[in-house]
Amino acid sequence: MRPEHEELLRRLALNDARTTEAALGIVLGLPQGSRLGAKTRALARVAALIAAESALTSYQWAADTAFAAGASEEEVVDVLTAVAPIVGSARLAAAAPQLALALGYDAEQRT
Repeated sequence: MRPEHEELLRRLALNDARTTEAALGIVLGLPQGSRLGAKTRALARVAALIAAESALTSYQWAADTAFAAGASEEEVVDVLTAVAPIVGSARLAAAAPQLALALGYDAEQRT
């Protein structure tokens, strides 16, 4: 395997934001611009991850992206409650601890 392919796979495995976005843009042929603002796009990505029962690293990336775009922790959590009627209680229960960990909280830790 060529070194550039190894590096691409490494960056994708690490969920490097720039590499992932570039790869998705190339694969899907999406335009680079969007009519949605960066914050709205970032919060929409959080919603999509909830619906897809994603891994913790994906939630961490999405939360970091949302924060960089100006979203607050409250707005990220509000996304969870906003999609709850759509995704249902099972996905809600699966996503809540993952999203909490991405925000720096352990929702399953008892006090």
